[in-house]
Amino acid sequence: MNQKKRIAETKMRISRDRSRLYLRALAVICVLFVCIVFLDGQAAKSPGKAPMVAPRPPMGWNSFDAYDCAINEKQFRDTVDYMAERLLPYGWKYAVVDYIWFNPAPGNWNNPKRRFGHPDVRLDADGRPIDKLIMDRYGRLLPAVERFPSAAGGKGFQPLADYVHSKGLKFGIHIMRGIPRQAYYEKLPILGTKATAADIAEPWDTCPWCNNMFGVDSTKTGAQQYYDSLLKLYAEWGVDFVKVDDILHAVYHKGELELIRKALDGCGRPMVLSLSPGEAPLSHARHLQKQAHMWRISADFWDEWKALEHNFDLLNAWSPWIGPDSWPDADMLPIGHISLGGRPHGSDRMSKFTWPEHYTLLSLWCIARSPLIMGGDLLSSSEQSLAFLKNKEVIAVNQSSANNRQVFKDNGRAAWIADVPGSSDKYLALFNMKEDRQKVVFVFEHEMLRGTYRVQDLWAGKDLGAFEKEFGVELVPHGAGLYRLGKQ
Repeated sequence: MNQKKRIAETKMRISRDRSRLYLRALAVICVLFVCIVFLDGQAAKSPGKAPMVAPRPPMGWNSFDAYDCAINEKQFRDTVDYMAERLLPYGWKYAVVDYIWFNPAPGNWNNPKRRFGHPDVRLDADGRPIDKLIMDRYGRLLPAVERFPSAAGGKGFQPLADYVHSKGLKFGIHIMRGIPRQAYYEKLPILGTKATAADIAEPWDTCPWCNNMFGVDSTKTGAQQYYDSLLKLYAEWGVDFVKVDDILHAVYHKGELELIRKALDGCGRPMVLSLSPGEAPLSHARHLQKQAHMWRISADFWDEWKALEHNFDLLNAWSPWIGPDSWPDADMLPIGHISLGGRPHGSDRMSKFTWPEHYTLLSLWCIARSPLIMGGDLLSSSEQSLAFLKNKEVIAVNQSSANNRQVFKDNGRAAWIADVPGSSDKYLALFNMKEDRQKVVFVFEHEMLRGTYRVQDLWAGKDLGAFEKEFGVELVPHGAGLYRLGKQ
């Protein structure tokens, strides 16, 4: 009996040990699984750079096309109110004050070398600024209180950013690359260092179209600290979007771009980094993708067909670089009421784009996933023009498609295609670039699509029926169509 009892106890002990080993192994597996999920999530958030702030192309409004360098706080707040009420439900969330917000009266004098209203400051014989800009004691530019009264008392843009955030939107500003030439001549100190503006500035490096700034020598002690101080100030204000100008063209300022990106990553607040102007050099595509969230691939884009036509080629060339946190930018949408008061480009007018060209513009920007930044004045544009911003199915192409690419562009006809994630469906854009009406046909075999597909017209919001082998549509001159193809 004792032997049988010992055998039974041994079996029970072995069983208990096996159970403990099983539970320990299960615990190890669970820990490993959690670690893998965490690390995978971290990798998804940060493919080679900081956690994503622009997983989709940014959508919003920028003041330049309508107000040039002269927008004031009331105009901006009224625009924000309009966006919050009528555009935010469609995804338009960034409200951006464009350039020269630090000048009390930009260009308010007759410059014989420039148009009236150009934002150059007047200089004396030694190159010193006559027109004084608003800045703090560390050479950091501040909003002019004459135009932005809520900035009084050293508050900067924080009150305006708070207002934008209260409306459910995000706030952005434009800045010029470099350090103010006024800070250089006054030898203002750089925050946190013994260096001054005179130690890091390059007086020979000036923007060819705006003389407010000197470039910064990225190799000098104090250069990184200067940009660190700028981005920390913007973070304190609550800025969500920074458009840096004079950094891509005609000279690619690699050193300063890297300073800015490092400063942005260390400022403590996620911000979209947008670069301007274009055309960005394609040879620097990999560097741009690593440093910025969006960058201008075109020169300043206005309501001219030739410029729109040229962007077909630019967007095609840059299509391999489309992806989360990496958006080749074909520039703002110059539709609606632009150049108020005859500035910055041409006469005060409603966009010269024809209504068919509006469809082409929005269809191309969406299928190529360019950022969607409205340029026209929201307060005085026609409802017909603003309706182009309110088609959820069309906007979904811009925000949620993948593998976007040109299929063909030949003989005045063009087609782009993209995948619908989580589906075998495709998005298709067809374009007639000729001066005459013509049929544009997409042959399914071009993309190895076999079988029957139902086609939905996204602009019209209607089903066009089932098609085999090909789908074609007759388009008016400079017209376009945007469709979803679903296999039947």
